[in-house]
Amino acid sequence: MLNLADDIDSLTNFKRQTAEYLAQLHKTGDPLVLTVNGKAEVVVQDAAAYQKLVEAAARADREETVAAIRAGLADVDAKRTKPARAALRALAKKYGIRPTDA
Repeated sequence: MLNLADDIDSLTNFKRQTAEYLAQLHKTGDPLVLTVNGKAEVVVQDAAAYQKLVEAAARADREETVAAIRAGLADVDAKRTKPARAALRALAKKYGIRPTDA
């Protein structure tokens, strides 16, 4: 996790002490914000920590998708749905769009 007190430094320092910063990144797994002229410009992170982050994001995305599918199926089971054409006609009427019944 990013610690704003310790995990922000200048790109210049990073370039001067790259080996030390890489050791810190490998040891902690925490990202490091690098600044240029006092402004945050880039974030560097250990490759293994980045891989974990990517996998966690993918897992969360899958879980969200599965939850949405389950909610949709529950709506079908509870008869809270209507045919697509009827729904599209209702939306077209609501927003003043001429429906196309192709």
